[in-house]
Amino acid sequence: MTSPQVMLSPPETETPGNLAAHLAELAERRGWTARAAFHQGHRAWTHGEVHDLAARAATVLAGHGVRPGDRVLLALPDSLAWVTAFLATARLGAVAVPVNPELPAADHAFLAEDTAAVLCVTGPGLEKRFAGRTGLGADQLMALAPTAAPAPAQQVDARTPLYVQYTSGTTGRPKGVVHTHGDPRTYHDLIGRRVLRITAQDVTLSVSKLFFAYGFGNAFVFPLFSGSSAVLVDRRPGPATIDELVARHRVTLLYSVPSAYAALVAERGHGHEGCFASVRAAVSAGEGLPEGLATQVTALLGAPVLEQIGSTEAGHAFCANGFAHNHPGTVGRPVPGFEVELRDRDGHRVPDGEEGEMWVRGPTVTPGYLNRPEETARTLVGGWLATRDRACREPDGTYRHLGRADDMEMVGGITVSPLEVEAVLRGHPAVREVAVAAVPDGRGASRLRAFVVPVPPVRDGLADELTGLARESLAAFKVPRSVSFVPSLPRTPTGKLRRHLVRKGAW
Repeated sequence: MTSPQVMLSPPETETPGNLAAHLAELAERRGWTARAAFHQGHRAWTHGEVHDLAARAATVLAGHGVRPGDRVLLALPDSLAWVTAFLATARLGAVAVPVNPELPAADHAFLAEDTAAVLCVTGPGLEKRFAGRTGLGADQLMALAPTAAPAPAQQVDARTPLYVQYTSGTTGRPKGVVHTHGDPRTYHDLIGRRVLRITAQDVTLSVSKLFFAYGFGNAFVFPLFSGSSAVLVDRRPGPATIDELVARHRVTLLYSVPSAYAALVAERGHGHEGCFASVRAAVSAGEGLPEGLATQVTALLGAPVLEQIGSTEAGHAFCANGFAHNHPGTVGRPVPGFEVELRDRDGHRVPDGEEGEMWVRGPTVTPGYLNRPEETARTLVGGWLATRDRACREPDGTYRHLGRADDMEMVGGITVSPLEVEAVLRGHPAVREVAVAAVPDGRGASRLRAFVVPVPPVRDGLADELTGLARESLAAFKVPRSVSFVPSLPRTPTGKLRRHLVRKGAW
């Protein structure tokens, strides 16, 4: 299915100041105030209602001691309260810190301490998580805001810090990434408008949540800058819920991660294609999308799957497939305004066709990590961001993602890419998900083991079939010595595989 011809809004030419004020003015100027902005449950809120409520909520936050430059931690599920609290914080010139509300208490305590949050706005059941800090429940904020007077917008410029978003912590303690008031407009102009061609008629459903860089752009930035709308779901929706929401709201843009697309294909299967008649495109990010899965998702949705890659440090995608150039199996070409180089371990550029680590330079790359000057110096060098993603550049200018630099496994002194082995095993129809890692055996030697989430029921001999399949396609040292069947793989709340846990052999 090809994307219909659409009339794109012109890019914003004025330099934005305060994000919240800029968005409210934009909605007024473009005539969006009566258009739906967010759907939650059976209720819709217009752009005008959202901006008015946020201006009033800013007065409530100010009454709880929030001042310009202060940090406000938002431990909230995706909801209108999340949107309101973020815009209210921005309006005051304070800095929002959106975090996963489902983190353990110790992680929440670390994030509050690391950011020195002056106020914690929390969802249900989290009120006691932040003892010793000023707290405000989401329900209380939403009850007080309608009767408060609108707060004036604090004067800031495009380089003023707007929010701190934490990395997903796949390799250790998460780091706070600083982004500015000018960044969201750039996300929308370069990716939402130019790559995805979002218009005011679009309806978004993002399986990835707002606290995640990918979800933040999808379901917060793009709708507010385009006059379109997004469906908000407080918990990660399963396949049946996605079916229902897409059909009810006539969703046109579906955003998710590969593991969720795999579940959608496996659990919905054929006969559900009609649910997705309104979808004009699906976007995949977070980790690599296997080509076979992309083909299955395209068949199910009747719409192209556009794979992209980004990072918390870049704010959103820096390489992406689009309607004009969609090359399955790759993460596309650099997003307009971004430069990508592939370098070896010594920092030298590698030629096309050779593998290297991705270095990125662009307008929304973070100025640095919060309270981590040494990490900042290692990761940001001469204006370039060391992503630690491995890739090769194809002759057509697209980039093929080859995993993370820290994903490589060492077996018998030989370096092995688990993604290559996983791609082979995933080709078996009985495999839903798979992760391969070097796991110590009883003698302490590292042996490749495949952890497989099977399509039930598991039949006798499946493990032998899988090792046989690997033996047909791979060098002997890349063939897993054993196969373990598991109910699920360890993933971060954003859907990324926790390879450091897979390597332990148990989670």
